[in-house]
Amino acid sequence: MPGEPSTTTPDATGVVELGVPRPVDGLELDELRESPERFLNRELSWLDFDARVLALAADTDQPLLERAKFLAIFSQNLDEFFQVRVAGLKDQVAAGLGKSTPDGRTAAEQLAEIRERLLGLVDQAERIFLDDIVPGLAENGIVFSGFDDLDEDDHKYLDEVFEERIFPVLTPLAVDPGHPFPYISDLSLNLAVVVHDPVSGDRRFARVKVPNLLPRFVVMPDGERFVPLEQVIAAHLDVLFPGMEPGVHYAFRVTRNADLTLEEEEADDLLEAVELELRRRRFGRAVRLEVDGDVSEEILELLTRELDLAPDDVYHCDVPLDLGGLWSVHGLDRPDLKDEPWVPITQPRLTSPELDEPVDMFSVIRDGDVLVHHPYESFSSSVEEFIRQASRDPQVLAIKLTLYRTSSDTSIIKSLVRAAERGKQVAALVELKARFDEKKNIGWAKELEKAGVHVVYGLMGLKIHTKTTLVVREEADGIRRYCHIGTGNYNPKTARLYEDLGLLTADPKIGSDLTQLFNLLTGFAREPRFERLLVSPRTVRPGIEELIRNEGRHGTDGRIVLKMNSLVDPGLIDALYEASQAGASIDLIVRGICCLRPGVPGLSDNIRVRSIVGRYLEHSRIYHFAHGRPDGPVSYIGSADLMPRNLDRRVEALVSIEDPELQARLDEILGVNLSDDTLAWSLRPDTTWAKVHGTAGIDTHRRLEELALERRP
Repeated sequence: MPGEPSTTTPDATGVVELGVPRPVDGLELDELRESPERFLNRELSWLDFDARVLALAADTDQPLLERAKFLAIFSQNLDEFFQVRVAGLKDQVAAGLGKSTPDGRTAAEQLAEIRERLLGLVDQAERIFLDDIVPGLAENGIVFSGFDDLDEDDHKYLDEVFEERIFPVLTPLAVDPGHPFPYISDLSLNLAVVVHDPVSGDRRFARVKVPNLLPRFVVMPDGERFVPLEQVIAAHLDVLFPGMEPGVHYAFRVTRNADLTLEEEEADDLLEAVELELRRRRFGRAVRLEVDGDVSEEILELLTRELDLAPDDVYHCDVPLDLGGLWSVHGLDRPDLKDEPWVPITQPRLTSPELDEPVDMFSVIRDGDVLVHHPYESFSSSVEEFIRQASRDPQVLAIKLTLYRTSSDTSIIKSLVRAAERGKQVAALVELKARFDEKKNIGWAKELEKAGVHVVYGLMGLKIHTKTTLVVREEADGIRRYCHIGTGNYNPKTARLYEDLGLLTADPKIGSDLTQLFNLLTGFAREPRFERLLVSPRTVRPGIEELIRNEGRHGTDGRIVLKMNSLVDPGLIDALYEASQAGASIDLIVRGICCLRPGVPGLSDNIRVRSIVGRYLEHSRIYHFAHGRPDGPVSYIGSADLMPRNLDRRVEALVSIEDPELQARLDEILGVNLSDDTLAWSLRPDTTWAKVHGTAGIDTHRRLEELALERRP
């Protein structure tokens, strides 16, 4: 429970360790308190997180197709890491910026350490695929086949597939004096082909792009054998180059800088500026080349020269490129090789006695706050139903909502459109700069505008990351405001995979706070005062810092439990160090990046850091302080991680949970996380992560499923 420090520790024997040890021996305590060594590097910590994901792919206790899924997630995580983080570091080097990070590393030093770390991780991923996943799936009738391993009948089938489905969408591009080296798009899979002209005797280079609209693997008629798409194309190069003699060929893949940067001060129309920047993104600088392990020196030299890459930007692969394609294998109908499916329950207070009829959401919320916990409790029967009923209720006057990421299968967009068509005042704050979802959000924005929704694109220089909805309803006793404040996006797809929390409330103070927040976002306001909310970029940082320092002032009675995705901010890390030195007991549950070094004598003796990585993506933020209010503890939930971007460059909202029953729910969630000895990893003072081994056998995700079922009426 949050009132007690975690006692589960890594086993002394058989510990699984991740990361590179970086001890602080030799530094005096006073030196360490001022030294960059008190911080961990953000990028290397992110790689430690991806290593924990990779450990799930290596875990023989996981079902085979789930292991394949984690390998796909690992691969896609690395793609984004290169597109954004590595690309940013390369930009710094190119610009000659010598500024060091809080941990004391320059951009060039970080790139060197990243390269060293990645070589080991990529090699480990390949070994897992070749030595575990491939033979394990083969034993269960799912076979990764090379084209040359197939028989004549299989070849005939693939000939037909190529002729009917693949060949029509291929465009071979030659390189010669009349054809310059073609542009290689971001994350595209390609074949580099050497073609011989039997008439002139010339050797030419050609590039064949493997279309991303085609599945990564071609499925054979038995539904159990998979052939890499590039091998099927390579076997038919003679069709692509008639009259020529195709020679050696190699698969390769390029990663480019995909971070979207806008000079908003110069953008008269943000929508138009984002659309333009998306077109520019296609031509971002190359930052990584993945290529077949046996590529010839000639082809490798050509690719690196034309892409302006250095040898350290090249990664040789002995497995099919882009293991993110394993998602298609995970999609097979093989429940025997997957986790048992979980069907979210309806939050008990939202369960109607008439099971085929939804409850009156407004009546339930008016009777008391409702806390929903996804994916254990249904997003559809809570958040989506709340907005759906608001769109149809004749007493509802207005709906205001922030939209950071959503999906095509959501009913929320339809509800907003329906509400506008019925004459309600509807405002949607659509964040056009949500990374990699910009194009989708432009589409949603235009659809909403056509329906008469007031669409606002955000504030100058700030991303709107908060997840909030305000519904204004006219009732017999006057206007009442109903609110939802969440930790996750309004996205039903991720709500089935991400662990998140949401508060449904009619509390007048929260309603007033959200009204001011939306007025700030849609109009003009200076220094609004919030009673129940902490809002970035104004009050989250000072509010959280004061809550931390207050626990330090309570000495050994001080107690802090923080659950988040990432802990990066140097100022708040130093505040946590000070609270620890004052005697406060601190547990941090950090899924991803953690730049705090726990357990260092004299600096952070009283701080423990753990990470839960498993079936669901831990995404909720819970900030618990034992003396947060004059009369007792307080917990906040919301959208903000403790990172400079969330605290200073985004609009975020945290809401205080004050109802004793809801506080108990949050305490229960934190308690399960702190008791976990199955999914949990512990960060040690030398910066390595160790798998937690205990005897209780508590799996956070399984336990929370059990608790959800126990609460079901």
